[in-house]
Amino acid sequence: MSIAADKVVSIEYTLTDDDGEVLDTSVGDEPLVYLHGAENIVEGLEKALDGKNVGDRIEVVVEPEEGYGDYLTELVSTVDRDAFEDADQLEVGMEFHAEAPDGESQIVTVRAVDGNEVTIDANHPLAGVRLHFDVKVIDIRDASEDELAHGHPHGEDDDH
Repeated sequence: MSIAADKVVSIEYTLTDDDGEVLDTSVGDEPLVYLHGAENIVEGLEKALDGKNVGDRIEVVVEPEEGYGDYLTELVSTVDRDAFEDADQLEVGMEFHAEAPDGESQIVTVRAVDGNEVTIDANHPLAGVRLHFDVKVIDIRDASEDELAHGHPHGEDDDH
């Protein structure tokens, strides 16, 4: 069976940046399980995995446009410290849920704290980063009707 739309795929992967720094890995842990064609993983990796089989190993470089997007300076802003009324202390690197202009929830990262001014960044932490994936295909199976309806694979403990 080959990887195609509506297949549940299990992969073992290591993600590095241009300098070879490991950003994420599933090696030594459970494989990543996703529904192919449902935008569960970045577009560039999904395209590279299309048609692969169990046991295949690939190395692929994903440009930001097919990864987490370009880094957008307009997603960086300065807000008043009072916007963080529930946070006793604010530190660079802290993440908070905030409401995006479209009403959706988004994660913002604190980039700087200067007195009463807090600089926040709504870019994905990997926006603008070229992604280097080393991937091994572990398993491929047909998705259930439930998984297709929900747009993601269900694990053994998944009850919805």
